[in-house]
Amino acid sequence: MARLTKLARAGAIALAATFALAGCTGGNTPGGGGGGSEKPPAGAGLDGSQLLTIPREDTGTFDRNFNPFSNPDFPMTNQAIYESMFIFNPAKGEVVPWLATEWQAKEDGTGATFTLRDGVKWSDGEPLVADDVVLSFKLQKELRGGYEWLETVTAVDEHTVQFDFNQPFTPGLLDIGQQIIAPAHIWSAFDDPNKETNPDPVGTGPYTQIINFAAQSFDLGKNPNYWQPEKQKIAGVRVLAFAGNDGANLAAANGDVDWAPQFIPNIQQAFVDKDPDHRFYWFPQTGSMIQWMFNTTKAPFDNPNVRKALSMAVDREQVTSIGMQGYTSPADCTGLSGLYDTWRDTTLAGACTWTKRDLEAAGKLLDDAGITLGADGKRTFEGAPFAFDYSVGSGSSDWVSVGNVISQNLAELGVTVTVAARDWAEIVAGYENGTFDSGIVWSAGAPTPYQYYRGVMSTETVKAVGEQTFDNYHRYGSEKADALLDEFAKSPDPAEQTRIMNELQAVFNDEAPVAPLFTGPEWGAANTLRFTGWPTEDNPYATLSTRARTTVLVLTTLEPVVG
Repeated sequence: MARLTKLARAGAIALAATFALAGCTGGNTPGGGGGGSEKPPAGAGLDGSQLLTIPREDTGTFDRNFNPFSNPDFPMTNQAIYESMFIFNPAKGEVVPWLATEWQAKEDGTGATFTLRDGVKWSDGEPLVADDVVLSFKLQKELRGGYEWLETVTAVDEHTVQFDFNQPFTPGLLDIGQQIIAPAHIWSAFDDPNKETNPDPVGTGPYTQIINFAAQSFDLGKNPNYWQPEKQKIAGVRVLAFAGNDGANLAAANGDVDWAPQFIPNIQQAFVDKDPDHRFYWFPQTGSMIQWMFNTTKAPFDNPNVRKALSMAVDREQVTSIGMQGYTSPADCTGLSGLYDTWRDTTLAGACTWTKRDLEAAGKLLDDAGITLGADGKRTFEGAPFAFDYSVGSGSSDWVSVGNVISQNLAELGVTVTVAARDWAEIVAGYENGTFDSGIVWSAGAPTPYQYYRGVMSTETVKAVGEQTFDNYHRYGSEKADALLDEFAKSPDPAEQTRIMNELQAVFNDEAPVAPLFTGPEWGAANTLRFTGWPTEDNPYATLSTRARTTVLVLTTLEPVVG
């Protein structure tokens, strides 16, 4: 944790200091795991040409859309095809230089300069230049929003990019560095980039070529112009479509996939024990907060005491032990995941009330809010039964199980919660447009908690019902949080940042914008029968996730087994 602490703090004050990290991949060296470098028995017939096979457990069919600015991201688009200027690895607490070799911040926190790596080419052979970075940020702001603090992006020369902010913003460096970069010579020609499906993408990533594409699988082959050809040791990547966890888990159990990023119940028995010499899993607590959110545009969810009461009724020990099979731990009233332990106000966390089960206190809060208990043991609000939906994707069996625990818990309080499990596309549409009652969602992950609190409490992230949003689905804004977030963004002093962050935690505790449930583990299970070099707890050069920014570190480290 020492490395993580150091990086998190450094990330928060990054724009007050100069960062010049040269080199290539830092700790990105081949490592073993769960069987190390063991090879299959002689005669297995592996010649190194096998494709790294990965399931996608929330997509029944694929549409050929490799637009890096679309939401949600298409599988492997922002992991294998497109790259960023650097990569933050939460498992190791370090920044890995990637498309950029150096970066330097203005002392007053109002900008930064990045130097691009020389010799990087797009997959079509064109060179990576500063104009690519300029256009990528323009499109990101136009198509997906964000970067309100970013005033201008300027190409100083072909390899130097200047970022100027409209205010001091200390977390900005880490946001900029992890933005996906797309080729200007391709994307400037599109009439409507938002609707562009980009079926044959041009990227700087290691695997960009669409070899095969079908409704339920596609194959990516090597980028012929990759800037690290020595690290393209695997022949390519195959992605398989599954509508839910069950199908993906069966594929993992049968050995049909090499890398499983989804929740697997009883993973030791269901997966590892079937071939313990070659199978392992690693669930580091570096993920974001998983939280039960309420649509605060609807009464009575606009009342913080109602949100606290509903949270109090939840038995988080049951949620984590039954719903999540003990793979994680309960959240507290700071809302901070395990990634941010070094920022946590331990005094506040030790005095939490509304994230601990207390049916009596919960009932009193509901009574005071006019949600009263009838003779039938059911509560009513404004003359109608107090009943609402918990919306969740049907394919996420872990979160469905969490919903079932919550439903049973709330029934003891006289509240009816229906687990509305449907296709994730429908669920997310309800979240984005603000038509849901309640739901389960993961928070944004970043080196500091700034982005988390901004995402759950900033008025700047609140959209009207019917207006699409990709953040703050619950549509809650706090002016108190706004002021503190602004202070944090402007402060380069670590002690002052700690004070501000403690105050933000206090606001979160007072206002309960969401009900935090547990830290989301970075799911990862792998098979060394066909590929070696996986990240592990002993060699955390990346997380064992197929959706993280660190995925490209894995793709450029794995080696095929030759039998």
